[in-house]
Amino acid sequence: MSSENIVTAPVEVPAMGGPGRPALAKKTLVSDHPTWCPGCGDFAVLASFYKVLEKLNYPQESIVTFAGIGCSSRFPYFVNSYGGHYIHGRSLPFAAAISLGREDLHVFVFGGDGDGFSIGGNHLFHAARKNTRMTYVIMDNSVYGLTKKQTSPTSPIGFKSKTDPWGAIDQPVNPIRTLLNAGATFVARSHATQVNHMTEMMLRAAQHDGFSVVEILSECVEFNEGAFDAANNRKGGQFRTIELKKNDGSPEDAARHDPADEANAYRLAIEPWPGYFGVFYEVHRPTKNQLEADLVKKAREKTKGAGALDLLQSSFAKLR
Repeated sequence: MSSENIVTAPVEVPAMGGPGRPALAKKTLVSDHPTWCPGCGDFAVLASFYKVLEKLNYPQESIVTFAGIGCSSRFPYFVNSYGGHYIHGRSLPFAAAISLGREDLHVFVFGGDGDGFSIGGNHLFHAARKNTRMTYVIMDNSVYGLTKKQTSPTSPIGFKSKTDPWGAIDQPVNPIRTLLNAGATFVARSHATQVNHMTEMMLRAAQHDGFSVVEILSECVEFNEGAFDAANNRKGGQFRTIELKKNDGSPEDAARHDPADEANAYRLAIEPWPGYFGVFYEVHRPTKNQLEADLVKKAREKTKGAGALDLLQSSFAKLR
């Protein structure tokens, strides 16, 4: 018998995640082997993301990981889920369309400081103000690492690179202040050496109903080594966390931060480098997803449930 006539039964793989299904586990989520440089902070971010997905236990087919261009944007390759790798700086509008078109999906976007605050800065601003339901993780290494050391939007003044051999002279972007001003409804910050804290921030961001962003200081050991030691306790730095209000009526609670207090979030955002880490801001307002769903519902009620073809023909009839 020739091999052409042999019919093999399909191998049944149990669906993972969700009620009544096997729980998501790292071995299920791991896709390809990461190709970052040894010691890169992005390894820790990826490990934390696996933990977040395990905790959330979403149905595996409802997870989407999307990215633009850069070292950090290789993320979708290493997560066994639906995803994509889009052009430089343009991942957010594409991911927003996925979120708006499929309410059953949980959309995560990954990028770096160049992808997010330089060529993608305009898209970041509009994604934030529209409050589309998705989570954006920005791995900030304060350098263009993939193209071998150029000054990025978050590089500090004096940073020497191929584009600024005498030292950067431009004022760097303050990511948290920028995100607050743009209108993001969840803004948090963490450090790749603080795995538990990083996991907590990404988990809270994923559970937020709206546009949530976590900036993570993720060291580029090849082209910006030691850049974030000032916030690393193991390197003699200080990892200062934001203590959130507990509303427990205690006297010390008055000094704690209310994440709904936008003015105080700004004050925390402009603290001298390396600043604070934690949840700066969280507020709830209608998402673009909900507003568009309401708009569609009203339109259908107004047209008495007319089909798309009927509406198109009616529009053409008005043009005669």
